[in-house]
This record gives sequence, C-alpha cells and structure tokens, in this order.
Amino acid sequence: MTNGLYLMTALAGALYVLSPGPAFLALFSLSAAHGRPAGARFVSGHLVGDLFWGTLAFAAIIGVNQLGPMLFDLLGLFCGLYLVWLGVKAVRSKGEVTAPVGAGRPLATGVLFGLTNPKAYPVSVAMFTALTAHYASGLSWDSAPYLMAAAFAGFVAADILLVWMAGLAPVRRFFLRHGRIVTRCVGLMFIAFGTKSLFDATRGFASRA
Repeated sequence: MTNGLYLMTALAGALYVLSPGPAFLALFSLSAAHGRPAGARFVSGHLVGDLFWGTLAFAAIIGVNQLGPMLFDLLGLFCGLYLVWLGVKAVRSKGEVTAPVGAGRPLATGVLFGLTNPKAYPVSVAMFTALTAHYASGLSWDSAPYLMAAAFAGFVAADILLVWMAGLAPVRRFFLRHGRIVTRCVGLMFIAFGTKSLFDATRGFASRA
C-alpha cells in the first residue's frame, strides 16, 4: 500500500467533514452565538457519526472492489454522477443559514446530527471512492483498519480547522452575510471531484475494452 492511498483517504475524510450541510451550518451558527467551546463539543459528538458512516462506506467500497474491477468502476461512475449532482444543487442553492441549534446540549446534538444525517452514507461513499479509485489495488479487508485510521486523522484535522475558523469574528460575519458564496464554492469542489471519479471510471472501462 502506498502513502498516496493514505493521503487521499485522509483528504477524503477531511473534505467530507468540510463540505457544507446541516451540521456545517449548525456548527457555524452555534459557534457564532456561543463561542468555540460549544462548537468543539458539537463536532466531538458529530465525530461519532463520521466514524460510523465512514466504516460502512469503506465496507461497501472494499466489498465491491473485491468482486472485480468492473463493479468498482461502476461504483465510481455512480459516485461521480452523484457528486456532480450534489455540486450542481449547491451551486444553485440559496445558501440560507439556519438558526443556531443545540445550544443547551451541543455534544448530544452533535451525536444526533452525525448519526441521523440521511446523506452521510452516500456522500462518504462517493467522496472516498472519488479520491481512492486510483489506488484500487490497495483496497482490501486487511487494509481497512489503516484506512479508517487515515480517515479518522482527516476527520479530526477538519474538525479542528472548522472550530478554529468558526470562532473568528471576521469569519462569523462573512458566514452570516455570504453563506451563499460558501455553499456555491463547495458545490464547485464537489463537481470537480465528481468529474475526477467519472474520468477514473471511464479510463478503467477503456483499459479493458
């Protein structure tokens, strides 16, 4: 297994956490109203959900990869289309900022957000597939614990970055005024990674033609 696979896995974990969604908006709203400590407790709880969905995502990805390259490329094709679809939706969204939630129990609220997000599983599968497809030969059940360790490192690094950013006064003001811009920029990022996944899958089909 190459260091590139570890790096891409950690990057996928970080991007999964950094992508705006209900939890992202809740974190910034909560931190703006109650400071970094509340935000830190929220993301600590949300990490439980990140680990849960990340584990299921790797189980699906490795399982499909072990069945053969054709099915893995089909998964990459589907995931690429899904990421592009999410990106287009984000680019076209109004980027509305939700009201602060979880002020009373940020840790418990974070756990609930992490475990009940209906998009968590498909997004995690899509993100990890898009960034690790080039290293498909290194995806095996034996490598799963090391991959999850790399993903965990990405989760934690992104959480630390988000909590730090959410506590900055200029960021709070910018987020409240320009949430639409943030959402659209990440939408473009989703389109880029979705396109990469489509390219890798297409290249895989072409190599076997």
